[in-house]
Formats: sequence, structure tokens, C-alpha cells
Amino acid sequence: MGQRMKVLIIVALSLTGLASLLAMPQAQPDARARELIRTLKLTVLPKESGYLGIIGRSEQMVTVDGRALAVQSQNYYMLTRDLPINYLHWLAPDDTHILIEGGPVDYFIFHPDGHAEKVTLGMDLAASQRPVVAVPGGCWKALRLHAGASYALMANTLSPEFTSDRVKIGAGPEWVKRYTNSAPWATPHELRELIGPNFTAQ
Repeated sequence: MGQRMKVLIIVALSLTGLASLLAMPQAQPDARARELIRTLKLTVLPKESGYLGIIGRSEQMVTVDGRALAVQSQNYYMLTRDLPINYLHWLAPDDTHILIEGGPVDYFIFHPDGHAEKVTLGMDLAASQRPVVAVPGGCWKALRLHAGASYALMANTLSPEFTSDRVKIGAGPEWVKRYTNSAPWATPHELRELIGPNFTAQ
């Protein structure tokens, strides 16, 4: 067999293999996100957006302002390409987020003293990302999935536990005015985007 014929056979076999590969069903980029939503029984979180799954609360109790609360509550939380933003909200408890898979996610944290910071939850430590983000109680915050990411699954713990009367969702012009220029990225347009549909006129 001549050298030229050998080359032609190798090329033909390579093209056949490539054709077979292309004919195989390709995994959808959001298939894993859908699997997680189904398996963990995540549901859409109203107003804040994203997907939430309640894990539970600790049996240990603590007294806060004369009220008995569980020391901690735990959730799954996920952002996806269809719901990439967790809109601005305020929480009384400390809120610690741990990345399980996916990401990265930017955390925009607005402190009571008027300063703001952006922290990226992710696994690229060389790029200053961190796998855990701890947000102190009494802060406003919003989350946004990076544009190139399909999803981010997180676990978050709230200490003491989350209760519906210790959360605020959305803000208005006075809030935007207060935090404008509190960080280099904190423009009125960016702040308004983080508030999203929960922007109020007051």
C-alpha cells in the first residue's frame, strides 16, 4: 500500500470519527441546573428571584430582643441564566454563602455605615474569588451570576434563623442617592439594576 493511500485512509477514518462525534446528542448547557432544581426541589423565590430550597433550622435556640429564634437556618440557593440576579434586599441575620458548584457570582454588599463592596464567590482563588462569602447582619445585598456562567448552586446559613418579618426587599431613590459612589462601580444605573423590579418611588 502506497504512502498516499495510507494517508487517505487515516483522513477518512478521522472524518468518520468526527462525524460520529457530531452526531451524538450534545448536553444542553442548562441540563445540570434543571437536574439540581428537580433533585433538590428548588422553587422560584418571589421578588428576590433565583431558586430556593429550604434545608431546615437548628434545634438550638437563642433569645434576640426578647424573642426565641433558632441559632441557625439553612437553605439551598441557585442562580441560573434565566434568573441570574438576586435582587437587592436587607436581612437582619448574618448570611453566609458557600459555593457548591458552578459560578462565579458577584456579591454587592451595602453596609450600614454607607460603604459598599463587591466580592466574587468562585473557585478561582488566583483571581481573588472565594468559595465562601459572609455578609454581616443588617446589610443590604444583591447577587449577580457572571455572564459566562450557566448556574451557581450555593448553600447559605442564616444566624440566627430567617424570619419573614426581618427582611426588606427593594428600595427607592433615597437609597440610590445614599449609596451612589460608595464604591467605584456604584453608579445610579448599576444600583437601579440591582434593585430591579422592586424599585419603589418613595
